[in-house]
Amino acid sequence: MKGIKGKNVLVTGATSGIGQAIAAYFATQGANVALNYRNDPEKLEDTEELINKMCSQVKGCGGRELPLEGDVSEEADIIRMCNEVINKLGSLDILINNAGIQTSSPSHELATADFDKVIQVNLRGAYLCAREAIKHFIDRGNGGIIINVSSVHEIIPRPTYVSYSISKGGMENMTKTLALEYAPHGIRVNA
Repeated sequence: MKGIKGKNVLVTGATSGIGQAIAAYFATQGANVALNYRNDPEKLEDTEELINKMCSQVKGCGGRELPLEGDVSEEADIIRMCNEVINKLGSLDILINNAGIQTSSPSHELATADFDKVIQVNLRGAYLCAREAIKHFIDRGNGGIIINVSSVHEIIPRPTYVSYSISKGGMENMTKTLALEYAPHGIRVNA
């Protein structure tokens, strides 16, 4: 990706796996990186240590860092996080919808609460983050980028992961819909 030095990037789920690697990449390219994480009381010390390390990496590469605690399944947290990025970094240029969870259970035994939580984080949370980013992109009038981290399991079902496969299939359709709807505004949406 060209021209990301100095861009303001929000990465959801930035403390592990793909999200951590994405945040690290943007940092090495000189971007200002907002690092979303969710505090799990059982992992609080490890999370705080990781966030501090990642913030140091962003600073060391010449960018600014912004740690953002928030649960992407909570609309109020999403609105607050997006507003913080805009207010503290000056704007939002790139949103990386990466946060995601999965629950393994035979489909006939999957609890409704577990199904709902996966959909809330993986699909609803990604949509709400995209919605808030799009509002900002349209208001400032010069476009922006949304990247939705999906999965092969959107088209290749994975037994005992029905809610995850559904959420990623929905994300793929959301991505296509938003891409068509907002392309005239200079907003690129990809998965």
